[in-house]
Amino acid sequence: MVFGDIGTSPLYTFKTVLALTGGAPDKFTILGSLSLIVWTLILVTTVKYVSFAMRFDNDGEGGILALMTLLGVKLRPRPVIVAVGLIGAALIYGDGVITPAISVLSALEGLNIVTPIFEPYVLPASVVILIALFAIQHKGTSSIGKAFGPVMALWFLVIGCFGIFGIVQYPPVLFAINPLYGLHYLFSNGVAGFLVLGGVFLCVTGAEALYADMGHFGAKPIRLAWTGLVFPSLLLNYAGQTAIVLEGAPTTDNIFYRLCPPFLLLPYVILATVATIIASQSIITGAFSMTRQAIQLGWLPRLQIRQTSADGYGQIYIGVVNWFLMIATAGIAIGFKKSDNLASAYGIAVSATMLATSVLLFIAMREVWRWSFPKAAIMAGVFLIIDAAFFSANLSKIMDGGYVPIILAAIVYGVMFIWHRGTEAVVARLKDEVVPIDKFMLKIKKEKVPRVAGTAVFLTRTEHDTPPVMIWHVKKNDVLHEKLFILKVNTRSVPWIERSKRMIVNEVAPNVWRAVAYYGFMERPDIPKLLKSAQAHGCDLDLKDTTYYVGHETVIPCEKGKALPRWMVTSYAFMQRNSLHLSDYFQLPLDEVVEIGRQIAI
Repeated sequence: MVFGDIGTSPLYTFKTVLALTGGAPDKFTILGSLSLIVWTLILVTTVKYVSFAMRFDNDGEGGILALMTLLGVKLRPRPVIVAVGLIGAALIYGDGVITPAISVLSALEGLNIVTPIFEPYVLPASVVILIALFAIQHKGTSSIGKAFGPVMALWFLVIGCFGIFGIVQYPPVLFAINPLYGLHYLFSNGVAGFLVLGGVFLCVTGAEALYADMGHFGAKPIRLAWTGLVFPSLLLNYAGQTAIVLEGAPTTDNIFYRLCPPFLLLPYVILATVATIIASQSIITGAFSMTRQAIQLGWLPRLQIRQTSADGYGQIYIGVVNWFLMIATAGIAIGFKKSDNLASAYGIAVSATMLATSVLLFIAMREVWRWSFPKAAIMAGVFLIIDAAFFSANLSKIMDGGYVPIILAAIVYGVMFIWHRGTEAVVARLKDEVVPIDKFMLKIKKEKVPRVAGTAVFLTRTEHDTPPVMIWHVKKNDVLHEKLFILKVNTRSVPWIERSKRMIVNEVAPNVWRAVAYYGFMERPDIPKLLKSAQAHGCDLDLKDTTYYVGHETVIPCEKGKALPRWMVTSYAFMQRNSLHLSDYFQLPLDEVVEIGRQIAI
């Protein structure tokens, strides 16, 4: 699953590169194209991601969001780094909707080589497969997921063997390992040679996902699989495709399938289709995981997250994200019709994300490894030059469809930005009305507010003062429970929190406890379970008679003062109305929850 995207890129990368060279390519153009692909795999995937990026983790988690929280939140708050990380994450969503479409279309286009009679059915079949893939997500992939590894291992073995079959037909193709072939082509063909990089980049579009999956599988297994199987298989297959082209194979259709003997072509197309489905599954799972991280970090509205399997925390389903991806992916497949057309739109968003990752790697080298400025600048500078070259080449794709992932990324980032700004404004507004807890309890005693048996749990955003929901409750109901537990939930910039460090509890008044619970950005809060552990902290809570109080703020535009723009308030209010209820998010028993609402002007 880790290598699904990068592993299926031979389906479309080499034919796209040759198409960009224009006309009938000569020997040196073909060898130069292969050399660029080989060294892109070496420098970007092997050196940058496998050797360097995967050495920077946030308590085992990888990916641009984990790196962002490490550098921009955990070490010290830096809004610029946070913005860079969030833009990179949004761009991954943008290109993520293209990956399933281009992969499945490329696989099924092999049927055109079997017989032209299949050509009218390739697009409809691709759309049906894509819709079916998203439609079954709610059932989880635990049962069929066990077959993913063996299928992908078979895929890499097969494409490697077919690559050897091609190399045997023209052994001199191995000279392309010399980087001079690629550099000569790049610098001797002017703008046309530079623009070919937009096609070459397709061979490493899955490298960023590889880094993000580090938290699920660990760095060591990924490195072993890459160096022992995946990387050699990719090199052999690209070399095999190049060899048969040099031997005279036609380049008008999918070169990838020309490596396969005719009698094995149909099973090969089936295997390729299954491999692309697995690659698409990894993209969908990655989108779910990244969405959960963004929610926990406060950058997206609360959404319903359903665990589809008890076997792994990564087995989750987020309905809104799933249907958004399905509509976008199916729409893109229908709109672009062929994988060749999609290749023109693919890569620009991922190349921008990789550029952002290189910037963060430079900061990590300086602040985590404590490298000197010249040493970090030289190493990160190499990555930045390569990524900037690919990004610049991909910019030429904007008018050919590259605007699609950029628009999608802009929408995702806009949602993140509005939600975060709106939440900050609500918190700031509530702080204007705080009352110290000791003063509030004295008032309760002085006014002889009746106290009833049982425990009241107040969820709050405040760390020191009286929760607004408690003030509203007394104001409206003129009653208070005997035992009060005030709880604030914080999400830290690490994926997991040890049980011993989960909660800090202080008794701020007789039978009044204030607690702060800490969760990692990969964890989901469970408040009833948390309360059971509170008793170990000396809290004499009556858990058999517990009522949970949550506040519900209805956001309205502020008429004066430092207000957010009206369009932003309206957008935030819409997202808030449609976000997951706090009771569900914190897994509260619904028949024990009291919700108190009020209007908040921001």
